[in-house]
Amino acid sequence: NPKVDVLNMPDWVKFIFLDIGLGCIVFTCVLGQLHTQVNATYCMIDFINNYFALFTLYTTMVIEFSGVMHSAYLIKAFLSAVTGKPILSNEPPKTGFTFAFYWARVLMSLAILGFCMAVVLVALFNGDTMVTVKYPSITPALAVFLFFFFMAVVGLLEAMQIAFFSMAKLPHNERGSNFFGKKTASILFDGNGQNFSGFMIGRQLTVVASFFLVASITGLNIKPGEGNNIFGIKDGAQTFLNFGFHGAVTTTIVASITWQYAASAFPLFFMNNPIVYLFLIIALTIEATGICHGAWV
Repeated sequence: NPKVDVLNMPDWVKFIFLDIGLGCIVFTCVLGQLHTQVNATYCMIDFINNYFALFTLYTTMVIEFSGVMHSAYLIKAFLSAVTGKPILSNEPPKTGFTFAFYWARVLMSLAILGFCMAVVLVALFNGDTMVTVKYPSITPALAVFLFFFFMAVVGLLEAMQIAFFSMAKLPHNERGSNFFGKKTASILFDGNGQNFSGFMIGRQLTVVASFFLVASITGLNIKPGEGNNIFGIKDGAQTFLNFGFHGAVTTTIVASITWQYAASAFPLFFMNNPIVYLFLIIALTIEATGICHGAWV
């Protein structure tokens, strides 16, 4: 039972909102994401006409320049080669130092991603993550399954968003080529299009919840200085990993960017997929509960 007393609420309420984390999930989703997204669709200029937006842009550009996420470009190049679609860019072809610097960062990013994935899997099999400590009944094999399952959920929802926006630009008769594709298109785009907005809200809550679960699964429970650092790394490096860097890199590349690139290359494949149809219904059902309607205020 929860040990923290909050407003004299019953234990089952505290378990749902504190132990499972529904309170933090809804708070983050509504105030941290949906509230700003809803307002930004109506007040676009206001959202970028300030120094904080400029600071955010520069921060993201620095992160991109560092090359930590450059392995995503390799995935993009692979999908371009598979589909035969050229990569559209305003940049001139890379030559000389620019070419070498670009591919050096791609290789560095692949090495970082491989290391981060190894950290996650070794920690899960050794029972050194937050979820296995908090819930001892979760075996290492189950923890690994949950990790990949929720990564796939996040990836699919990211891909659905990209695929749906791509399909919205096409004529009605080209938005699906089988039963599920046509049914998905009908639910999303027929009528006043309200279901599209509803999907975005239900999707966002599901993504946030999945990210919270992935964070608890990948979060390390290793105290530096006790001689059990992962791979025998130094205490300073273990302290850095305990902040969750490995999980952030893994989920960003494997569970987000990769699926977005795949959806942009094969939008019709996702549109015709019965699993996509199922997740669309789930997202709309979650939105219909009204749990995130505070974003509209």
